[in-house]
Amino acid sequence: MTEEQRRSKKRKRGNRRKEYAAKNNASSFTATPSGVANPTKSSSKSKSSFLDKMKARLSGGYFRMINEKLYTCSGDEALEYFKEDPSLFNVYHSGYQAQMSLWPEQPNDVIIKWIKDRSPSLVVADFGCGDARLAKSVKNKVHSFDLVSNDPSIIACDMSNTPLASSSVDIAVFCLSLMGTNFPSYIQEANRVLKPQGWLLIAEVKSRLDPTTGGADPNDFVKAICELGFTSKSKDLSNKMFILFHFQKKEKQKPRDINWPELKPCLYKRR
Repeated sequence: MTEEQRRSKKRKRGNRRKEYAAKNNASSFTATPSGVANPTKSSSKSKSSFLDKMKARLSGGYFRMINEKLYTCSGDEALEYFKEDPSLFNVYHSGYQAQMSLWPEQPNDVIIKWIKDRSPSLVVADFGCGDARLAKSVKNKVHSFDLVSNDPSIIACDMSNTPLASSSVDIAVFCLSLMGTNFPSYIQEANRVLKPQGWLLIAEVKSRLDPTTGGADPNDFVKAICELGFTSKSKDLSNKMFILFHFQKKEKQKPRDINWPELKPCLYKRR
């Protein structure tokens, strides 16, 4: 074999090694529009996806922690909790919105529609308003209350002690906001600020009022509010996620001891 033949054979072996290596690496590369392999882009996407998943998991963990805290403490304790770190309120509401996005129907939408069907002159108190979407969706004057205020229109307070005058509002709303262990005091505050014949609307997670799974009997819940001085006008059980109650305040009320049922906390399992 001549020197030239040996060199040619060596070049062919080198080319075969390169082709073999290229085939093995192709599956881990991402093709660009021009057809050129781009391993950097594939690696970047993988890292980005991993970081997004970790952030979502951490955010979900914080939400579950705060959610459990709100269901197992009193309103004034919750107020102090968020005063110490107001940023936790944003974490909670981000998680809350993520959970609500999975519901086929939003209770707030049903309540907003009900209010829109009535006179815009009626004054509303939104207890536990969140991002104050109710106030932004209707023409009525709305007093928006929550534990933290990120908006000048929202008043930060314990919902059992609002700055409203007695008999000053026509509609009081609790949309998934009876979370504190002292929730009866929230309803008593709504009773104080409502005018006679005023409306009390309560939307609550269905599982909290399901006695077959450890929740309260909805009839006992209705009975307690009626004993406070309201007439039950309707109880909508049609939605699989929440129950919507409509009560109207009586003209005359008789003070009495009320046996309030215990509402089951709505806690989310780790996924």
